[in-house]
Amino acid sequence: MATKKMVGAHVSISGGVFNAPLNAKAIGANAFAMFLKNQRQWSAKEYDDKTIDAFRANMKECGFASEAVLPHDGYLINLGSPDSESREKSMDAFLDEARRTEELGLKLLNFHPGSHLRKISEEECLKLIAEAMNETIAKTKEVVLVIENTAGQGSNLGYRFEHLARLIELTNDKSRVGVCLDTCHMFASGYELRDKDGFERTFAEFDSIVGFSYLRGMHINDSKGGIGSKLDRHDNLGEGAIGMECFRFIMSDSRFDNIPLILETPNEDMWPQEIKLLRSFEGN
Repeated sequence: MATKKMVGAHVSISGGVFNAPLNAKAIGANAFAMFLKNQRQWSAKEYDDKTIDAFRANMKECGFASEAVLPHDGYLINLGSPDSESREKSMDAFLDEARRTEELGLKLLNFHPGSHLRKISEEECLKLIAEAMNETIAKTKEVVLVIENTAGQGSNLGYRFEHLARLIELTNDKSRVGVCLDTCHMFASGYELRDKDGFERTFAEFDSIVGFSYLRGMHINDSKGGIGSKLDRHDNLGEGAIGMECFRFIMSDSRFDNIPLILETPNEDMWPQEIKLLRSFEGN
């Protein structure tokens, strides 16, 4: 596969998931993220054949490879919940999202690991999350579960590379697990990205603890909060505390080729401009 940066944004599925490829193409993207259903509801009606066929047709028409799409699961899901009823509900919803991913012909499902709600230890919580991951993998065919790092707000896990590595370690089939790194979350959880030395140090640590072979996508966001603030608030590129150099480093580094690089910046009107800006950094 020719090396190429796959850049896009988390686009709307308003009117149906089949609109997502069209919305991505309209902003000049060659990658995109989307929700698979309403992200703030536990359940939704199943996809019918018409929806699946329309999505696949639009993917083909717009020239998107399945590897360039990084769907995101719903916000209500907490696979690490200490409450068994809540965890079971989350597990059912997560399995549904994984099956929807496969129905659409996609390969990746991005998710936030989970929260211990200060009722169990981090290790107990990580084991519960891994249990749910293993069960989902056993009940699906090929979807890769992509763990997103977090900013460390509240009782959320995933804010240290060690958490991601532990979940991978506890996953039975390593070919079905990956990682998505959000630049805002990394910075807010204490990883330096603002200058070349800090950037290289952070990614050397990531490679040593997790490994670049597991990197399956990135969320490209500036941060409203400072380093170590644990504040999960995205900003548009160059307008936050990270600054522009980090994004220049990513775009000119071949380690980030062939994975979806997804904008989740707050001003959606700027997405076409931000995609062009990122592209201008390629090879620099």
